[in-house]
Amino acid sequence: SDRAQIAKDIERQFTIFPRLRERKDQYAGTMSGGEQQMLAMGRALMSRPKVLLLDEPSMGLSPLMVDKVFEVVQEVYAEGVTILLVEQNASRALGIANRGYVMESGLITMSGDAKQMLHDPQVRAALEESIRRARLVHAAQHPQDSTVELGEGAVVENHWLPVGRVGLYVPGGRAVYPSSVVMNTVPAQAAGVGSLAVTSPPQRDHGGLPHPTVLAACALLGVDEVYAAGGAQAVAMLAHGVQDDDGGWLCAPVDLVTGPGNVYVAAAKRALQGVIGVDAEAGPSEIAVIADGTARADWVAADLISQAEHDPLAASVLITDSEDLLRDVQAAIEVQVPGAFHEDQIREALTGPQSGVLLVRDMDQAVEVSDRYATEHLEIQTRDPEALVGRIRSAGAVFVGPHAPVPLGDYSAGSNHVLPTSGTARHSSGLNTVTFLRLQQRIRYTETGLKEVADGIGVLAEDERLPAHGAAIRARFA
Repeated sequence: SDRAQIAKDIERQFTIFPRLRERKDQYAGTMSGGEQQMLAMGRALMSRPKVLLLDEPSMGLSPLMVDKVFEVVQEVYAEGVTILLVEQNASRALGIANRGYVMESGLITMSGDAKQMLHDPQVRAALEESIRRARLVHAAQHPQDSTVELGEGAVVENHWLPVGRVGLYVPGGRAVYPSSVVMNTVPAQAAGVGSLAVTSPPQRDHGGLPHPTVLAACALLGVDEVYAAGGAQAVAMLAHGVQDDDGGWLCAPVDLVTGPGNVYVAAAKRALQGVIGVDAEAGPSEIAVIADGTARADWVAADLISQAEHDPLAASVLITDSEDLLRDVQAAIEVQVPGAFHEDQIREALTGPQSGVLLVRDMDQAVEVSDRYATEHLEIQTRDPEALVGRIRSAGAVFVGPHAPVPLGDYSAGSNHVLPTSGTARHSSGLNTVTFLRLQQRIRYTETGLKEVADGIGVLAEDERLPAHGAAIRARFA
């Protein structure tokens, strides 16, 4: 069917999770004024109602938002460490700007809480297994150098070189993400990046340091440069660097910044792109589940809820051709949400315009709708998932079968969980080893090789009205 018909079908059959709305206003009542303003701004900027999912997607970053963030960026550039300090005490600049670790004679001493995390056998084992699996997958992504002989004395070489210095942003506002340390650091190390700096927001409950588990993950990965900074100012710090009064670097500038964050982090990346390279402007988490009547409703419901707990703006979408499954999933959600750890936040996400159920005619239409949506995470829970997965062209990551839920990829599948959002999976990939590499071509021609193409170059140069180009070639045969 054509796009107009699909859009008509979806708009008519779009179904939200209605009864979950009952506590939505109560949730808003528990939020501070600043939190409510942030939620309203984020929803206005980032949400994409699914009835419009066939429209061109947008990251939702308004020029006003980027302009406001640019002011922060300029302040960090102009004022340096004084803008970043929690306490305006120049003598403690290094201790605050680089609070994740305390530097002592080149050695790294972690906070006591982080050391405890390292000695917790369960936490350590879980992190080590995630790291092990991620290293295997990302090592396999490294492309090989190549040499192409185009004729006698005519060779072009393709060499993959790592980025020199990288800043890795690890979010820490609504939740703590040591898994993001793994997902950012492992591909950078697989690429051979020589200098890594991690920044993560300071935690009130941990003395202004990043969360202890974040520090523990850094230690296991061998990262020895960690900053307690978050938001747009952290991205600006990485991009421009921060110096002390003597001109030494408290944080040297980086070449590339990667990692997810809130709308301010995304706006800072856009404002600084060109000064630094960036991986993506990450929006709220998204999950779409293609499921038929054979899927277990309680499993589907659990997976939709799992992503909804990330953020009130998170999108959870079920795409199904089964009205029975639709009703069963809605019923399962009503059972599973009450009493959940992030119950109010989950309700906010599942009842927002970005979440819902799309009832399609058949699995062919499900694939077409999914590709137009281009979700961050796509699960396929059908009788024959292999029959569909090869047809999916636009999704950040595809989770095939009922025993490959999205939380597996969030932690220990070996894949990367930093994925394209807001429809950008149509043209972008998730974070991977190649993100941290640059292709450098080396051209080796002898006189014989150049002579073979000299006349053709002269013709093309004249046609483009660039005669000096042709003259530079002819000079070698005068």
